[in-house]
Amino acid sequence: MLHSVAVPLIDDFAMFEFGVVCEVFGVDRSYAALPRFDFRVCGVETGVPLANPTGVTVTPPFGLEAMDDADLIAVPAARIRDDYPTELLAALRRASDRGAILLSVCSGAFVLGAAGLLDGRACTTHWRYADELAARYPKSRVDPDVLFVDDGDLVTSAGTVAGVDASLHLVRRELGSAVATTIARNMVVPPQRDGGQRQYIERPVSECTDDTFSALLDDLSERLDETHTVAGLAQRTRMSTRSFARRFVAETGVPPMQWLTRQRILQARLLLETTDLPIDEVARRCGFGSATLFRHHFDQEVGVPPTSYRKTFACAAESA
Repeated sequence: MLHSVAVPLIDDFAMFEFGVVCEVFGVDRSYAALPRFDFRVCGVETGVPLANPTGVTVTPPFGLEAMDDADLIAVPAARIRDDYPTELLAALRRASDRGAILLSVCSGAFVLGAAGLLDGRACTTHWRYADELAARYPKSRVDPDVLFVDDGDLVTSAGTVAGVDASLHLVRRELGSAVATTIARNMVVPPQRDGGQRQYIERPVSECTDDTFSALLDDLSERLDETHTVAGLAQRTRMSTRSFARRFVAETGVPPMQWLTRQRILQARLLLETTDLPIDEVARRCGFGSATLFRHHFDQEVGVPPTSYRKTFACAAESA
C-alpha cells in the first residue's frame, strides 16, 4: 500500500512539477473520504530555503532521512546539471535497494540517472531532453513518445502535466481506480489521457541548402492535396529515381514519401486546430486518398486519432 510520500528538493527545482506531486499526494482530501498521505518535503539540509527560477523559495521541513522509510520517493523536475548532491543520490539508492517506488517528473529522471537507477530500465522524460537523457545514461531505455513509463518500482514521466498522468496512474495502480478518479475529479483533470508526447512535438519543415530541392519542397508544400510520386518528382528535377531519392534523404533526412506524409500531417493538425471541417474534408485537403488512410497515418505519426487531437487542441486554441 501507498501511505507515505517523500519529495526531495534541490535548488532550481521546477515549481509546477513540484506542485503536481503536492497536489496529488500532499492535499488532505478527507472531505472526499480519501486517506491522507504522510507527505514529506525534504532537503539536503533541513530548514534551508531552496530557490527556483520563478523567484519563489521553499524551505523543506524535513532532511533526507525522511526518505528512508517512505513508500514513494517523488522527484520533481529541476535544472539539468553535471553534478547532483551526493547525499541525495545516496538516499535514492538506499530507497531503491529497500524496494521503495521511485517517481520522476520531467527532468527529475536525470537525478535518478545520476544515482545509477536508470541502468537497464525503461524510462522517459520531456521530449526535448530525451536524447540527452539517453546519451548521459546509455544503459537506460528511453522512450520519447509516451506520457509516462511504468517499470514496476520505477515510474518516469514526460514534461510538466504528464506528471499528473503518472501520479494518477500510480495512485490507480496502488490504491485503485476509485481513489484515482476521485483525486482527478477534484483536480478537474481527466483520470487518463489518450496518446503520448508525439502529439505535442513540433516538426518543422526541413531546410535545404540545395536551391533545386528548396524550390521543390516549397512547391510541394503548396500542393499537398495533389498526388505525387517519387518518379514524378525525380523527373521534375531531371534526375534518375535512385539519384533523386538519395539526394532527397541527404537534404531532408527522410525519404520523399515520408517527408510528404509528415507535411500533410502538419497541415492536418493546423486544420484540426483552427477549423471545424469534417474529417473527410481534412483528409482530402491534405492529400490523403481516404479518411481511413488519413486516420491511419495521423495515429501513427501523432499518437492519437484526429478526433481526439481536435478535442484537445481546438479547445486549447479557443481558450488561449
